[in-house]
Amino acid sequence: MSYAKALRCRECGREYPHAPMSICEACFRPLEVIYDYDAIARVISRERIARGPLTMWRYRDLLPVESEDVIDIDTGFTPLIKADNLGRGLGLEKLYVKNDTLNPTFSFKDRVVSVAITKAREFGFETAACASTGNLACSVAAYAAKAGMEAYVFIPADLEQGKIVGAAIYGPKLIAVDGVYDEISLLCRELVERYKWAFVNINIRAYYSEGAKTLGYEVAEQLGWRAPEHVIVPVASGSLHSKVWKGLNEFASLGLIGPVKTRVHAAQPSGCSPVVNAFESGTMEVLPVRPNTICKSLAIGNPAEGYYALKTLKESRGVAIGVSDEELVDGMKLLAETEGIFAETTGGVVIAALRKLVASGVIKRDETTVAYITGCGLKTQEAVMDKLPPRLNIQPSIGSFEQALRESSLQKG
Repeated sequence: MSYAKALRCRECGREYPHAPMSICEACFRPLEVIYDYDAIARVISRERIARGPLTMWRYRDLLPVESEDVIDIDTGFTPLIKADNLGRGLGLEKLYVKNDTLNPTFSFKDRVVSVAITKAREFGFETAACASTGNLACSVAAYAAKAGMEAYVFIPADLEQGKIVGAAIYGPKLIAVDGVYDEISLLCRELVERYKWAFVNINIRAYYSEGAKTLGYEVAEQLGWRAPEHVIVPVASGSLHSKVWKGLNEFASLGLIGPVKTRVHAAQPSGCSPVVNAFESGTMEVLPVRPNTICKSLAIGNPAEGYYALKTLKESRGVAIGVSDEELVDGMKLLAETEGIFAETTGGVVIAALRKLVASGVIKRDETTVAYITGCGLKTQEAVMDKLPPRLNIQPSIGSFEQALRESSLQKG
């Protein structure tokens, strides 16, 4: 059974029965799933969760699905790694990396899509669709294939090749649009009215976004049932940022962890940082920008939930940090060279922001800190191709090898 009671407007509070809708008809603000927490409290426990599958579906009581037959490809419960090498370099004793590159399609989007496709099938949809900056396209294509549904994924025409291949391999209808994500999203909002498709991040968005809470749940469980003191979350639409905060607080309200004192920091590339701009200006109004960054996953100039990211920053005493493209590439390299994790450009943004937070004294040496790494670097190889060390080309002989070593040493000298 599901403990999800209804949909509720996040502003005016008007409630709606479960349906494929995401916007309040009264005030046009976003809807959110609400739950019967009293009923959940009577059944949930650390032991019950621990008996569940080693996937995000161990938290099923807190997810908005009815069906026993969830669409899952072993999604979630990814490693929380103690990043000792990176921590030493930055001066942190308790630094962790949440490595969501190890999801089935190599990004955290599998979490939200697993919920969305399950819910779409409950509503009777036969076709799934999305507007995507890349990772979501891969996830929707894969989970629709698993569900036996047709898929239409709309992407920017200049998307990285790794993400194009990563979506196309599952056999969706792949539509490349000459425009930025915000233009693609507007197109898809028009298509929702014309086609009876489950657009996971439009008409199914209220359910879809609930899957992101599991990144909060998992970190708390993996830290021994406690919340960290700091988390660094990449911000595109703003949904992940606010849902990590929601997940931690749900656990606290149910008595699974103690009071949450986590500071939820936001990281964006400077070439697309509307939330950072608003934070630095001291306003709750997010002004749209035209994206100009190599970090295409975060290239959303008009974030749908930017206001709620700012609200989370205020409630959690978080800080919003912008980083340049050069800094994010350095962040990608630093994480790879210290912890052996090849993150996409978004991960580089997170690590670069982490460095700034430490350097400015926001994060102290002995504070438990988690950096969320949400996608795999194999999808964004273009970002680092001209930053890699040169290879040594040799003949199959010891002499050739040793000569190449000498020449390489001379060049370094």
